[in-house]
Amino acid sequence: MALLPLVGSETRVPLTVPLDGAATVRYANLDYAASAPALAAVAEAVTRALPLYASVHRGAGYLSQVSTALYEQSRTAIGRFVGAREDDVVVITRNTTDSLNLLAGCVPDGARVLVLDIEHHANLLPWQRIGADVLKARGTVAATLEALTNALATRNYRLVAITGASNVTGESLPVAEVVALAHAAGARVVVDAAQLAPHRPFSLTETGADYVAVSGHKLYAPYGAGALIGRRDWLDAGRPYLAGGGAVTNVTVGHTSWEPAPQRHEAGSPNVIGALALGVAATELTAVADRLAEHDGALRERLVSALTEIPGVQVLRLWSDSADPVSVVSFTVAGHDAGLVAAYLSAEHGIGVRDGRFCAHPLLEARGVEAGLRASIGLGTTEEDVDRLVRGVSEFVGTGPRSDYEVVGGRWQPRDDQRELPEAIALLQALHADSDAPSVLATAAAGAGCGPAPSVAEVLAAVAH
Repeated sequence: MALLPLVGSETRVPLTVPLDGAATVRYANLDYAASAPALAAVAEAVTRALPLYASVHRGAGYLSQVSTALYEQSRTAIGRFVGAREDDVVVITRNTTDSLNLLAGCVPDGARVLVLDIEHHANLLPWQRIGADVLKARGTVAATLEALTNALATRNYRLVAITGASNVTGESLPVAEVVALAHAAGARVVVDAAQLAPHRPFSLTETGADYVAVSGHKLYAPYGAGALIGRRDWLDAGRPYLAGGGAVTNVTVGHTSWEPAPQRHEAGSPNVIGALALGVAATELTAVADRLAEHDGALRERLVSALTEIPGVQVLRLWSDSADPVSVVSFTVAGHDAGLVAAYLSAEHGIGVRDGRFCAHPLLEARGVEAGLRASIGLGTTEEDVDRLVRGVSEFVGTGPRSDYEVVGGRWQPRDDQRELPEAIALLQALHADSDAPSVLATAAAGAGCGPAPSVAEVLAAVAH
């Protein structure tokens, strides 16, 4: 029986994209691991809330009271989504990177942190900055857990940072088992759930983890909010993440008294709309959790099975014994630049995938991979999307691209690319036509970030921000 996509709860714009030539095709979004489009329920909630928007926590006016209620109810919904304990605190942040940097500033002075070398930079660089030890992942889950056990026995660690699901392979260590090992050694555990939470339920209560970080833009709530949820003591005592209004109880010329968490780390006017969006998305995803796991697993299996049949294609794995990976699948095409393959898939098949090093440079370097391609499945993904990707890669290997490609601004694109841009970008370019400012496409092409600059189809995200 064909698996039905869960597209009914997702807002998908644009529905069609131009190909290299005159044709258009329905967009096959296989880049959910980077950012996911807004759920319809999220977009509707934001639209309804915008007329009621006002500053929170500091106003007696009706709109301020309404906005405060929305903000705090969203905090409760986010905590419920990750199975927060009664005494856990929910801090609203910008994203997972923001959350983990915040927590890094609250780790007690002199405390040792242990992190694996397979982490996304968001869960590596904050700890690297404070002198964390980096543990090399082994070839199996069992061997990696043994190495973790040995490391915990040799030094007095206070925190272990792990991924809930790799943003490169979708694989993970068993969180509850890691927590048990860490707690037995006197260490806490923080879980980077940016890639786990959109695919599988997670519970602080059930796993025993001490902290978890999530991003709204991965959770179909792309309105600029994320969250750090976990034990209160470090967050109450840690240095305030930002110094400003709303985070204090009293200020004199020479001294400031700070609020406890979460207010301690939410100085300034908070992102009420982002918090609302994240809270609504959390509630919506909880309602479809069982169906989502089935959808996710079936499509991942279909994709991996088909890709491995294509000559020269290698699906990347961390561990031979990992269980229940989420639907994030990275692969290489032997002898071909990943950026060229991604550009071809976009221009000739209307498929969006990610290419590069995925903000996980040590992971790829340890496996001898210069750059790869990543297909990630989400609520709106269909079997046809998966099959179209497999067909596209197979045709690339078998007959090669139909168009000629060149590198422009660090990114492959069809020579004399004639694909029409959305009206919003054309308008923006027109506004800058008489200025010295670079065009939108040139600006996007210059932004390397963790890998090559975005393709034409990805420029929409750059314009939105």
